[in-house]
Amino acid sequence: MSRIRLTKEFTFEMAHMLEGYDGPCKNVHGHSYRLAVTVIGEPNANPADPKYGMVMDFGQLKSIVTKKVVNRFDHVLMVKGNNQILKQPNIQSLGNIEQVDYQPTCENLLIHIVQLISAELPKEVKLHHLKLHETATSFAEWFASDN
Repeated sequence: MSRIRLTKEFTFEMAHMLEGYDGPCKNVHGHSYRLAVTVIGEPNANPADPKYGMVMDFGQLKSIVTKKVVNRFDHVLMVKGNNQILKQPNIQSLGNIEQVDYQPTCENLLIHIVQLISAELPKEVKLHHLKLHETATSFAEWFASDN
């Protein structure tokens, strides 16, 4: 049987800051992230099944990524858990804050997303590739074959 790759794209808006960084990204700033999630598997071979020929229902993939990534990170400020900004008296006035245990770079965020999605996929489908655009021209990629 043939192995097929499926890709679904998502977008979310998120702010972050890189504490201790030596450039402008040390300041709070936001991005319009674009995430492409690619899974791989064999199409359903049961002609009696309504999902015959599908590797995975696109709706199921959308549901997983929306729940685990988009709904969690959209319109939040992501900061490393020990960031000095968290000690400001009115920090909660900034809205949703996601504290993470890593410097919130595009690369580290991508690794975190891999972990969140992988745990939710059906057993017969594997994560193949992720591509996270932080800007229109800058992105990080993760491939299962590299890891």
